[in-house]
Amino acid sequence: MKRILIACGNGIATSTVVASKVKDYLNENGIEVSTTQTKLMEVPSKVHDYDLLVTTGQFEGQTGEVPVVKGMPILTGIGSEQTMEEILNYLK
Repeated sequence: MKRILIACGNGIATSTVVASKVKDYLNENGIEVSTTQTKLMEVPSKVHDYDLLVTTGQFEGQTGEVPVVKGMPILTGIGSEQTMEEILNYLK
């Protein structure tokens, strides 16, 4: 099972929406995932335990080897399909 850390400003609102959409998309494509929501400021201390980081805000911190995907298109719908494909490709 792949693990995705999803971060937004407060770790509640937008990350919950993104987590739900990402999980549904990946399940439809045969990838089982678990998602965890967090605050952007908590990312550096948590990210090392995950396969992917998806952010809905500005993040300039270090993630080591963990790839980062900007998740705002999932909220706006503009470029959402490309963002979902990017996430899928990282987890294959």
